[in-house]
Amino acid sequence: MNALRRSAVALAAAAVVGAAAVPAVAADPSPSLPQGLYGSTDPTYDGVWRQSLALLAQDTTGVDPAPAAVEWLTGQQCDDGSFAPYRASTARDCDAKTPVDTNSTAAAVQALTALGGHDAAVRSALAWLRSVQNEDGGWGYSPGGASDANSTSVVIGALAAAGTDPVKAVKGGRTPYDALLSFALPCARGGAFAFQPDQDEKLTANTDATAAGVLGALGKGLVTGPGEAADGAAACAGADGDPRRAAANGAAYLAGAVAEDGYLKSALAGAEDQPDHGNTADAVVALAAQGGAERAAKPLAWLEKNAAGWAKRSGPAAWAQLILAAHAAGADPADFGGTDLVAALNATGPAPRATASDQRKDEDKEKKEDDSPFGTWWYVGVFAVVGVGIGFLLSNRKRQP
Repeated sequence: MNALRRSAVALAAAAVVGAAAVPAVAADPSPSLPQGLYGSTDPTYDGVWRQSLALLAQDTTGVDPAPAAVEWLTGQQCDDGSFAPYRASTARDCDAKTPVDTNSTAAAVQALTALGGHDAAVRSALAWLRSVQNEDGGWGYSPGGASDANSTSVVIGALAAAGTDPVKAVKGGRTPYDALLSFALPCARGGAFAFQPDQDEKLTANTDATAAGVLGALGKGLVTGPGEAADGAAACAGADGDPRRAAANGAAYLAGAVAEDGYLKSALAGAEDQPDHGNTADAVVALAAQGGAERAAKPLAWLEKNAAGWAKRSGPAAWAQLILAAHAAGADPADFGGTDLVAALNATGPAPRATASDQRKDEDKEKKEDDSPFGTWWYVGVFAVVGVGIGFLLSNRKRQP
């Protein structure tokens, strides 16, 4: 999922990578940035993406987001329904030079659908996504760009989240699943997903695209709980055009990739392999969604021990990724290796209207009152009697000569 966020830079790198490269984030947004936006770093390439993830993560954990945060996101939408990564000025509508993209639009659809009350905005965004669907059934990052596994997957997630069956999104006689399966490698090459074919039309396994592809093949969005527990060890088998089999194959590839160390690796130019926290979080979501929480136990445990520092440096999208990973694997995001991910996310932007903790406190207070041997009405009655008594005394006092 960080891969989907990073697709702005991904086009140059031919891989969509993510939040790991974002600079450190202050507790409160910079005064120079728009009010309501999460994070204090330049939102040029990831504003809508990180805002959408933040709102999704808050909604998933029972947080009622700040109205300003929701208004910031809805205010970024173009009249045609699309979203760009960031529009510094929304006074004028988008034009041909506005860099709208499928990933930002699909993420916003998922966030606004989860929050509810934004049906018109969601319908408009979905209509735009359908209008830029490629003839192979998939989507590229930019309208008209070649389809890739990450973009196709995040749009499938948007369609599914909004209640539209992706199978019915047909273009050129092909569905989004047809496009997605075209990026799936055979079991002889591990069963992973490629981002897209290279110049020689060859597919190369990509863990980032595989994590996204597993969710897409399952018809899942960015938010998902543990799937049905799978029996036995993850293994690759022929897909035969079956999206769910392709998802299982992709999950088997990810399980093998994290088996030794518990995390996925990334290699920067001129540097040794190092842990990729964001991609590992995505893998947790994919593994849990496809084969149940137990499949994701090892990388989840690694994240619990090692990811807090990364998220603190990287900002709201990283905190949100960890929350969604915890949710997918059935862990507690409020106590994730000793870190309250929800509080950390909330601190990167406008204070929410209410948190799940606030609601629990209110419920506990009401419960205590209900459990009282006297109850609320007993106290009302006592005060009524006291009031009558005081009135009686005052009345008698006035009558005395």
